[in-house]
Parts: sequence; structure tokens; C-alpha cells
Amino acid sequence: MTILEQLPPGSRVGVIRLRSLGDCVLTTPALALLKRARADLKIGVAVEQRFAQVFENSPTADQILPPTWQALRRWKPSLCVNLHGGTRSQWMTALSAARWRAGFAHHNFTFAYNVKIPRAQRILSVNRSVHTAEHLASAFFALGVPIQDVPRAQLGAAESPLQGRYAVLHPFASAPEKQWAAERFCEVARFLELWKIRPVFLAGPEDDPAPFRAHQVFQGNLAEMKAVLSKASVFIANDSGPAHVAAAFSVPSVVLFSTSNPAIWGPWRTEAEIVVAPEGLSKVSVSRVIAALERLRMFEEAHA
Repeated sequence: MTILEQLPPGSRVGVIRLRSLGDCVLTTPALALLKRARADLKIGVAVEQRFAQVFENSPTADQILPPTWQALRRWKPSLCVNLHGGTRSQWMTALSAARWRAGFAHHNFTFAYNVKIPRAQRILSVNRSVHTAEHLASAFFALGVPIQDVPRAQLGAAESPLQGRYAVLHPFASAPEKQWAAERFCEVARFLELWKIRPVFLAGPEDDPAPFRAHQVFQGNLAEMKAVLSKASVFIANDSGPAHVAAAFSVPSVVLFSTSNPAIWGPWRTEAEIVVAPEGLSKVSVSRVIAALERLRMFEEAHA
């Protein structure tokens, strides 16, 4: 009998999801699968405040919890699933008071687990790199969710404050080596204007949008970013968290990769062109990105 089969009706599940925006977004397909298998379960997600808006208005989370063991324990989960694996999340799991405490066996620390989950490749019976969305979903497959295709990320969004046809460009990233040059993004913006598509540069609260002031800039919090991305015609960006948000809303995307593996971190379940430059993004020409955009436009026209 699987763990899922042993959970009483109406049980609470605590899911620990610390760290990055992309990881949070790509957790939602796994939670959607859990809800599909057991709609009676109540899911509480322990997440850092800066990423909590990923789960707001999402059908996959019943409660957003502060990332502390006290908050998790007050949720009274029967099952606690640690999707992070660091020391902090181990203690959160250990002190959750859940009957079943699950996490991946390959985590550096596993002392908190009485249910150890094997690697995704073993669960899925594949011999390849698995996408992060598949990896996270595999934890719930191991717990008893029937193995099936992993759906698109499940996000909710308010009405976009922008009207008309617009493209979103996100020229920022978590590390300098993952950022394409600002002036090349601006050249792409000028091509978009020739195609009668308004370019909008997306910036977070801590980003410096000064290099892009010749064009419209939208700078806001995560909830506002979701709203803007939800109605974009196309998305062009470095490999970064907003690329996963755009994919959740099925926005055709061009994403530039340097050090990360797109097989693991590429846009999930959306039409996308991946520009890979292991030699460095400085080697990526504007014409290469424009060609990728042209291919997306041809796809859009063929399916209009």
C-alpha cells in the first residue's frame, strides 16, 4: 500500500519548497498531480516570503505557510514532503510531527526522513536527464500518485495592466555569465517594433532598468509580474525564473542559456526556442535571436 493510500480522508500535507522562483513555479505541476489523485487532501506549502506569490491564487495550494518548523507543525500534516533537502529544511521536516516524512534519498542530509524517495530516473524508468518539473513530480509518483505526463505549471494571475499586443523582454539573471548584453536586448526591441509588437522590459524591484529606458519598462513585484506575463504575445529572456512563469501561461518564448542545462531548466510545456551558448552569451548575435523569434512567429501564424 502506498503512502497516499494510507492517508486518511481530508489529511493535511506539508510541502517544503525553499529557494528559487523557478523551483517554486515548477513545483506546481507536482502539486496539481497530487490534487488530481487525492482532491480531498489539504496542501500547505512552506515557502519564503519573496516567492509566496507564486502560490497565491493557484489551485494547487490550500495554505501558504511561513518557512519555519513552528508554522509547519501548526499545520499538523500527516505527510511532510521536503523538496529542498538543505539543513534548514531537514530540521523543518524532522520537527513537523508528521507521521510520514519524505524526501529524496540523494539529498546531502536524510536524517529526517522515514520515507526515502529514489532518483527520478528510477521512478520514471528512464536513462536521461529529467526536467526539474519531472524530478519534482516524481516525488509524488513515489508516494502513490499514478505515473502520468507532467502538466504545465499552474499559476493564477490578476488582470494584466497592459493593453494591446506586447512582447516581454527580461534582460536580467542571477549571475553575470547568464546575462546577454543589454544593448543586444535593445536591438531585439527595435525589431519587435518593426513587427508592430510593443516591447516591454520587465524588471524586478531590485533590478536597474536604466539601460532600457528608451522603451517601456514595467517594474513590479512577483504578483504584478505574473499579471503582465499572462497576456504577453512572446517572451525573450535570459535563463531565469520569469521564463518559467511565462511558460506557465503558455507564452511562446526565446530563452538564452549559457551555463545551465536546458534539458533540466528549459521552459516547460510551452512553444519555445532555446539559444544555447556554452562558450558564453557574448558569442550570441542579435541575428541568431531574431531568427529564433521568426521561427516562433511562423509557428504562431501556422496555428492562428
